[in-house]
Amino acid sequence: MSSKPRLLLAFVLAVLLASLLASIFQTQTNLAALQALGAPVPLDVRVGTTFLDLLGFSPTFILLSALGFLVALPAAAWFARRMPMLRWLIFVLAGAMAIWSALALANAVAPMPTLIAADRSPVGTLGLMACGSVGALLFGLLGRQVRYRTQPTSSDSL
Repeated sequence: MSSKPRLLLAFVLAVLLASLLASIFQTQTNLAALQALGAPVPLDVRVGTTFLDLLGFSPTFILLSALGFLVALPAAAWFARRMPMLRWLIFVLAGAMAIWSALALANAVAPMPTLIAADRSPVGTLGLMACGSVGALLFGLLGRQVRYRTQPTSSDSL
C-alpha cells in the first residue's frame, strides 16, 4: 500500500479511536454525576447508555476530532521527523491540543455554554484531551510505518 492511503487509514483510525474513547469517557462522566446526585446507575444502565452514546454522541466527536486532527497530526508528523527523540511527546501534545482547540471552537459557536457536558470541568476537559492524545499516538505509531520516497522505484510500475 502506498504512503497516502496508509496515512489516510492511520488518520481515520486515530479519529475513530479518540472518538470511541471520548464517547465512553463522556458517558461515564455523566453517569457518575447522576450517581453523585443519588440516582441509581446499575451496570446494565451503564452498558446500555454507553452503547447508545456510541451511536448518538460519537458522530459529533468524530467531527470535532477530525477537524482538530486535520491540523495537528500533519504538524506533529513534521515536527516528529525533525525531533525524533521527542516523537511520542509531540504526538501526545498534538492530540491533546487538537481536542482542546476543537472543543473551544465548538463552545464558541454552540448556543449553550458548553456543547459537551464532560467539557464543563477541568478534569472532564483533560479527560477528553487524553482521549485525543491516545488517538494521536495511534497515528504516530501507524504513520511511522510509512516510508517517504522522493524517487520512484521499479516496483512502482507494477
